[in-house]
Amino acid sequence: MAAKISFSIQSPGGSRTLSVIHERKGRGEPLLLLHGIGHHWQAWEPVMDILAAEREVIAIDLPGFGASPALPEGVSYDLTTVGSILGSLCEALEIDRPHVAGNSLGGLLALELGREKLVRSVTALSPAGFWSEGERRYAFGTLLTMRRAAQSMPLPLIKGLSRSAAGRAALVSTIYARPGRRSPEAAVAETLALREATGFHQTLAAGRGILFTDDVPDVPVTIGWGARDRLLLRRQGVRAKHAIPAARLVRLPGCGHVPMNDDPALVARVILDGSR
Repeated sequence: MAAKISFSIQSPGGSRTLSVIHERKGRGEPLLLLHGIGHHWQAWEPVMDILAAEREVIAIDLPGFGASPALPEGVSYDLTTVGSILGSLCEALEIDRPHVAGNSLGGLLALELGREKLVRSVTALSPAGFWSEGERRYAFGTLLTMRRAAQSMPLPLIKGLSRSAAGRAALVSTIYARPGRRSPEAAVAETLALREATGFHQTLAAGRGILFTDDVPDVPVTIGWGARDRLLLRRQGVRAKHAIPAARLVRLPGCGHVPMNDDPALVARVILDGSR
């Protein structure tokens, strides 16, 4: 059962209280899991039990996504601010320098935590921020189209589409290479998460100027990229390797932008290998 934790953050207006929803299970060294824009912690469900056999796994809803409330008014969704908030969250959860794995936006945040030496290791799956300007516009345009589509569909239509493999493909094939493997309940839930994400537009606006070009020294980094990623094209993985020369770059055959459901065993192995 997901739980809520509240903690204090510093903002231009002074100390503010923020709440974050998280799911925590397993034993071992802590592993923080960060989802992508418009998603929620349940994106990690296909791999959580595998990971929890060796790690204490903490999957969170980022502020403004899933069941976590938006950031307080006046607090920015920029990379530095959200990275600092995640550091404060780790303190509140009493996990000292966890391993971290992130997907898309979560991968970018994971690299930021690594750059700030707040984590023991980083596994970034199709991380944002290694795009050309044209690739960024394409990705943002696709995300906005997905968001508008989710907002335009009434709930009975979403539920109806989820009942067939073809319907689930219509709902989630942009992010999954094998959308038919997603359960009807999961397809409905993540469509609603995208539709209702209060931090979506602020996060997208903050990402317009982001280009991750810094190295992440002294922290082991693994970068995984789905061979069938349709949102952030896999050539961006080569740029990531150039920016972080010591990183291990891993191809994920048969996987899309959110690879955890496409091949749970492979993704779990990549994360566990990266955190050893």
